[in-house]
Amino acid sequence: MMATTPLVPISKLASPHTVRAAVAPVLGEARIVSPLTSQLVAGDVVLELERHGDWLRVRCADAYEGWLHRGYVEPSRGDESSWAMSLDCRVRARDGAAHALPLSARIAPGHEVIDGDWIRADERAARFPADATSIAQSAASLYRGASYLWGGVTPWGCDCSGFVQRVFLLHGVDLPRDAWQQAALGSTMSVDAAASHAPADLLFFSDRVDQRITHVGVALGDGRMAHSALLRGGMAIEQMDAADEYTTRLRAQCVAVRRML
Repeated sequence: MMATTPLVPISKLASPHTVRAAVAPVLGEARIVSPLTSQLVAGDVVLELERHGDWLRVRCADAYEGWLHRGYVEPSRGDESSWAMSLDCRVRARDGAAHALPLSARIAPGHEVIDGDWIRADERAARFPADATSIAQSAASLYRGASYLWGGVTPWGCDCSGFVQRVFLLHGVDLPRDAWQQAALGSTMSVDAAASHAPADLLFFSDRVDQRITHVGVALGDGRMAHSALLRGGMAIEQMDAADEYTTRLRAQCVAVRRML
């Protein structure tokens, strides 16, 4: 059935869509068993590029593209940027159902916060200023305990570049989704991973012969780095001059350090 469903031309597509689920998976193909490539959170707005049955190929705000089931979205209202933001809270919808919202998800009008922390949209810039020290503090604290999840972007599970992108976005700094894309931005710093890089510098690593970027972490200052790593099971803070096997390997794999701010 899926293979014979006609695609809808872009010119005939409906208006942009808003994610209504707490977390929505973006997949590599238009089928539920396809690998997770990224995630969206409540209030994120996407542009529909084509439709394949109940599946939408979408372009996210960061230009990342993938497949999203239409059950996760509803027509965009156009005012999502004015909605309050979850800092890890629970809300109750109009129908009385309660559910959790992860960090940076938007709280739709008509939802009542019943537990946890949140801020109004006009408070974000003051709570999360776009300076290096503040970004590093958020990187060190807001994702503590997050498990590693390929394609994940929330404290409920994240990969390295999803963590970096969402922390910077919280502070109003836009970065692309993948580590290799992030490495193309900013200015070049010392490639010595153990150096005392400035807070919010990004350290890039590769475990490939061609040195294509495969990992990224956020410098915290004093030779420390926050990152989400599979071998750590998730979020970890490394002392980059440590002598253990894993950190020694990381230092050898560092191929770039970039300053985004």
